[in-house]
Amino acid sequence: MAEQPKTPHQHKTNELYAATVRALSNNSHIHYRRNRLYQGNTPLPFFAAHLQSPIIESNISAKRGNIDAISLRLNHSDIELHQQLSPTEPTERLLFELLEQFRVETCIPPQLSGMKTNIQHNFSLWADQFHHTGLTGTRLGLLLYTVAQISRSRLMAQPVSAHTEDFIESTRAAIVPILGEALSGLRRCKNSQQDYAQYALELAKIVSDMIQAEMQNNPDDAENKTDQKTLNAFSLLLDFDSDESANIAAVVSGSSKIYQENHQYYQVYTTQYDREIEAATLVRDALLIEYREKLDKRIQHQGINIKNIAQQLAAILCTPQRNGWSFDEEEGHLDGRRLSQLISSPAERRLFCTEQYKPHSDSIVSFLIDCSGSMREHIENITIIIDIMVKALGMAGITSEVLGFTTNAWNGGKAYSDWLSTGRPAFPGRLNEACHLIFKDADTNWRRSRKNIAALLKADLFREGIDGEAIEWACNRMLLRKENRRILFVISDGCPMDTATNLSNDKFYLDNHLKDAISRFDKTREVDILGLGVGLDLSLYYRKHLAIETADTVDNALFHRILKLIASLRR
Repeated sequence: MAEQPKTPHQHKTNELYAATVRALSNNSHIHYRRNRLYQGNTPLPFFAAHLQSPIIESNISAKRGNIDAISLRLNHSDIELHQQLSPTEPTERLLFELLEQFRVETCIPPQLSGMKTNIQHNFSLWADQFHHTGLTGTRLGLLLYTVAQISRSRLMAQPVSAHTEDFIESTRAAIVPILGEALSGLRRCKNSQQDYAQYALELAKIVSDMIQAEMQNNPDDAENKTDQKTLNAFSLLLDFDSDESANIAAVVSGSSKIYQENHQYYQVYTTQYDREIEAATLVRDALLIEYREKLDKRIQHQGINIKNIAQQLAAILCTPQRNGWSFDEEEGHLDGRRLSQLISSPAERRLFCTEQYKPHSDSIVSFLIDCSGSMREHIENITIIIDIMVKALGMAGITSEVLGFTTNAWNGGKAYSDWLSTGRPAFPGRLNEACHLIFKDADTNWRRSRKNIAALLKADLFREGIDGEAIEWACNRMLLRKENRRILFVISDGCPMDTATNLSNDKFYLDNHLKDAISRFDKTREVDILGLGVGLDLSLYYRKHLAIETADTVDNALFHRILKLIASLRR
């Protein structure tokens, strides 16, 4: 089931939350994607139970506490050290995560009293929800709840929740003597993550052993089955290794062992058969004319206000530049050349001049289209969008180009054959013939290139897709130009896909290179890269992105969304 699209208010709220985390943690790479915080292209691995309650989203104060807690985690916890020390047994890991989050929540700066209030409210809301949903009605639930309450109470020097103080008293009295040394160690070592972790691991192990012993000693106990249900409920909080929620329809991604072990060095087996070519040269002229006529008829019936799109693009991407003077004005600067006229015609008012400004563009917008096989079914509507955008950009005086990427062959082609003939050396890297297509270059206007753009409708251009290299190619083309502002639209319906490369390396080799390529350009800020997902959420790759359904009508509302995405870019 696909995630429901966020409203503009939700999107703005998430952007404000992300800005808060960036400010508090002094980490400029934090941002929201699909209602989750990311650092660059990596989701932040915060799994403490009280930071994951769904009720937080509907409670502003709790949400603020959640954001403050994450900021403290970024500032005061070494993620790599934490992952190295983290246990594998699920219950132990749940408690270890919880205790580490409690530790960083003791690091609130004294001057930020509001942060302390927010974080306490967040935990209290989670604790109340935990209790009221009935999870404390089981032996296991009550034990975990009590451990959370007394651990936080010791670390924060605060009393346990007044609502459940009497309820947990007997369990508290029974376990404190057993956990006493570990609890004291937590309080004593809270300023040292390494030392603190040893006591956290000890406490988590004791509690886990208590749970396992109870369940093994009474395997047929009816309450034991209820405890098992509680563990199953906790499993929702233990999905540590999944990058994305299972219920989100989006691209499938993961980690490439080969790419990581090779220190993120992307290898190409051979570039001998790669080519960069004008797409129109691959289509018969008569067929191009036929495609163009078909495209014109479709656009004519869409009712798109191209002039309005051009005006909005000019407002977003152009800056006013002085362009001489406008004379014969009734106000402004006094025109000394007209003073004699004031004497001869005292009623004359047009004696002034004003500085004249015209929009000036120092931008280039490039469209990079995924020409893999799965894009065939969407390409007619995509071509309409591209054609209208290029025409509107030209009317606004903004440079544009249209590029595409595919492969020369299926299943590796000649590059794969060469690899076979040399004995199939291990991990060859990219193993196909890359083909980069030019439908319109930056120096050719829309009117002269309109026929060539129609080459996008040629079905046999679409084979497989090597996205990372294509993005590097498109960005490097723009970097050679004089424009100072560069925007790249990547239009795709999925992740990189090349059968030969995947089979001879591993599943996510091209995927990881794509993420790395985008990340490098994001860091340098020389090119703004936007993702336009065709029937798919591409937020896993692109910080700025938009998902569109090509089954829908290409209308003015769609172009409004695209323009809004461009306007969201930094200046």
